[in-house]
Amino acid sequence: MRGSTPTAALAGVPAGVQALGPWMGRRQMFVRFAGEAETATMYTADALAGELARSASRSAFHSISVSGRDPLANSEYLIAVFEASAPPLPVMLDCDGQRPEAIPAIARHVALVQVTLDASGADPVMERAAATLGHAAAAGVDHALVLTPSEHVVDGQLLRLVEQAHAASEKTAVVIHPPAGSAEKDRRWLTLMERAMAIHRDTRVFVRLPAPTGMR
Repeated sequence: MRGSTPTAALAGVPAGVQALGPWMGRRQMFVRFAGEAETATMYTADALAGELARSASRSAFHSISVSGRDPLANSEYLIAVFEASAPPLPVMLDCDGQRPEAIPAIARHVALVQVTLDASGADPVMERAAATLGHAAAAGVDHALVLTPSEHVVDGQLLRLVEQAHAASEKTAVVIHPPAGSAEKDRRWLTLMERAMAIHRDTRVFVRLPAPTGMR
């Protein structure tokens, strides 16, 4: 309906510590779009803009993380939120990279586009993720590829993703989070890092923080 206020179902706006990526360890407000099985609260764009402003005035945060189930499916809603009131803090958009066409319109409201993948997807998944990184780079927005592989993902898969991220943008921050407990005892990650950095110098390996620290 023309003139109606955009509304979205959110799994609250909790505070937490980012568990993944280049801003890992930062205290954030998490704007999380609700999944099908999650308890949701409906927020108008104006209501969410007001909630972010109030929370930022009451406590210290580094940034705002927009994540959850397919956040870019709600890009028009997010634009309405950030146009209702400028974000009080830098905004990190954490997505799966499958809607690259949504990036140009929202880019001016975002400080970091983070594409988070488990590295097990088919080639078209990474092609769209790479396009998302490319759109972020073209818009002058910081961008990162965050990989959270299971033990069954082989080095060749990870290196192909690093290659595609490099081809999309040489400014991509690539962060690999090994499976829990493996980085401390497995020299595989040292060898992988040597090979990955030969492709893309801004590649890092971090041990991820456990949920629910990062509200994921």
